[in-house]
Amino acid sequence: MKLLVVAGPPSAGKTAVVRQVLRGLRPEEKAAYLKIDVVRAFEDEELAAEFGIPTRKVYSGDLCPDHAGIMVMADALRWAESAGTTLLIVESAGLCLRCSPYVTQALGIVVLSAVSGTHAPLKMGPMISLADVAVVTRIDLVSQAEKEVFREGIRAVAPDIEIVETNAVQGTGMRYLLRRITEASEVTDAGTIELRGVPPLGVCTVCVGKKGIGWQHHFGVVRRLGDAGTLFRGE
Repeated sequence: MKLLVVAGPPSAGKTAVVRQVLRGLRPEEKAAYLKIDVVRAFEDEELAAEFGIPTRKVYSGDLCPDHAGIMVMADALRWAESAGTTLLIVESAGLCLRCSPYVTQALGIVVLSAVSGTHAPLKMGPMISLADVAVVTRIDLVSQAEKEVFREGIRAVAPDIEIVETNAVQGTGMRYLLRRITEASEVTDAGTIELRGVPPLGVCTVCVGKKGIGWQHHFGVVRRLGDAGTLFRGE
């Protein structure tokens, strides 16, 4: 079984990309789908109805969705294996730009919208830098110059990443992604899978329930207005 982890900011077109992957699978391939979201999700129901595949979803609630994905990944692999699938697709909500949901023995795909702004790739850190493939959607809505600037922004974050440009609704350019999935390695030992990158430094006291404003009311990881730089830069 292969493991595909799909991440990206909200409304980038992640599920549209997943649909094109499912449509392009060979007859002997059988997929399962796990959606990780924060409050509500319907993609699992839609894909189950459209493709007849086993699907599940998890709400992260108080957790970062990328962290929740790591916690349930081993369960998901056992579930997909019991369903006799050859490909497990995990789609993360990807709301925390300092984190990354990608794990070893998986193909990591980040989905980015070309209309999100030319500087958008520079704001996403490890969500891009730890991925294997960047799929840029909605390329039909921007100029050639904007596409080139966007592509260079991705390269600035991850120089060696593979880039696929597509209109994911129509599926243009998706043959490159499908070929990459075909070439991907299978999971060899689920017990040795781990998070690819180093997680962020830690939680702050806001994360554990303190409501007062001002760094003076908090301790541990704090930020002051005059602080320069960041404590965690990704990889």
